[in-house]
Amino acid sequence: MESEADLREQIFHNTVREYIIFLLLYLLLYVCSFAVIGRFRRRDRDDYFSCDEDEAVVYKISLALCTFSLSVAICAALLLPFSIASNEVLLLYPNSYYVKWLNHSLIQGLWNVVFLSSNLSLFIFLPFAYLFTESEGFAGQRKGVWSRVYETFTVLLLLGVVVLGFMYVISAWIDGSNSSFQTLLNLWSYYLPFLYSCISFVGVLMLLLSTPLGFVRLFSLVGRVLIKPQFLSDLDEKYEVAKMNEETVQRQLIQATKTGKTYLSVPPMFSATNSDNVLHLQNGALQAGLLEKLEVAQKTRTVLEMKKQTAFWQRNLLYPIAMVSLLALTVMTVLLVIQNTLELLIGIKALPLSTRQFTLGISSLSKLGPIGATVEIILIFFLILTSFVGLYSLPILTKVRPKNKETPLTHIISNCALLVILSSALPLLSRILGITNFDLLGDFGQIEWLGNFKIVFLYNIVFAAAATLCLVNKFTAPVRRETYVRLIDILSLLFNESQINPKTSASSKEKSSQKCLS
Repeated sequence: MESEADLREQIFHNTVREYIIFLLLYLLLYVCSFAVIGRFRRRDRDDYFSCDEDEAVVYKISLALCTFSLSVAICAALLLPFSIASNEVLLLYPNSYYVKWLNHSLIQGLWNVVFLSSNLSLFIFLPFAYLFTESEGFAGQRKGVWSRVYETFTVLLLLGVVVLGFMYVISAWIDGSNSSFQTLLNLWSYYLPFLYSCISFVGVLMLLLSTPLGFVRLFSLVGRVLIKPQFLSDLDEKYEVAKMNEETVQRQLIQATKTGKTYLSVPPMFSATNSDNVLHLQNGALQAGLLEKLEVAQKTRTVLEMKKQTAFWQRNLLYPIAMVSLLALTVMTVLLVIQNTLELLIGIKALPLSTRQFTLGISSLSKLGPIGATVEIILIFFLILTSFVGLYSLPILTKVRPKNKETPLTHIISNCALLVILSSALPLLSRILGITNFDLLGDFGQIEWLGNFKIVFLYNIVFAAAATLCLVNKFTAPVRRETYVRLIDILSLLFNESQINPKTSASSKEKSSQKCLS
């Protein structure tokens, strides 16, 4: 009896400890999500009516639901790296007192909580937040928050019935044996997991578009943020030239403001370029052109001044190191995907559908041990970064891209929904591409389409091909453009010579005939 009581007490303490850890993790992510949304949300009267109490309550409730969903998205994105790191920590320090709280039950419970929270965010909280902000209350009822709540719940219920009807038709089309009336009533254990598997499949397809595009987009972003090295040029000389150019344009603008003309009363002897064509204008057109020219000169001078103020190592070493690191991570990812494709084709590697029981802290899932696990975590974070960068580079999503202190609440809800879908699909992506051998725990590993060989194999091939094409296009596009320009120049030169040669031959014949006549 005492052993049973001790066992119950231990189970109780472990459960309480897990709940406390989950609560602390949720509070930390909620605070971070609230800070992120607070940076992007719009603060004018179009989005937050401080004079209307009902609108303020609706706005606060919708904002809280968005904050919860964003925290779930962050936790889902960090789920797989945290699990891999926990497994390696337990292997390195199996008897340490400080990591006893980090066990398989905690990680398994975290996967289950994230799965449940993702379902709640996608199917209840975010649709409720959007419908709540758009609701006005039923006609004939007293205006207020509760009337808008009733309308939102009614519309959400009708929307849920429509979605479940679509899911019943799709499931009957895919698998006719599960289309009976009993499965229709089996909502929690069949249709909701099937609905989430469809949403996760859509998320994986979105990652197939955004991640290869993010590989290329990340190079451009790093090139804009970091200062490119200037090995064969003198920054001081360039800065002085830019400064003199800015002062010249300022004097021309002052002269144009006073007299309507510049110093150039006589046209110059050389042929003016596009920027110098401004000097031949007068009055308002001249001032507008000089203002644009002054802005360009100021930007050039500012960039050169920033380059002068940066340290030598930052100016000449940071940019090459960043570019080489990005290229190495991208090439490593593509090579791992190709290796995973070949292993799937030969039959060495199993499908990502979880079919066996995995216990944390028993063995390392990487052949290189902690070093290999560290590389896997770095590659997973690289995939997270490239997928989010590529997502907002898609032309379709430019309208809902968040802007600093200018994003309305409806766009915040849309962005939170996108992030939840993508972050929930990121563990599936890493497992499908073979970036890690860590099994998907909980309900993530029970998604049925993960056991389809054709889908997984075709996904690996398309991903490797798309990433390779994006990289080749990124690094060979300037060479191809320059080659095309040179070919056009050569062809135009040859074409002009072929047009000139008949005229010269005809004139030479005329001269020879005149000589003969004379």
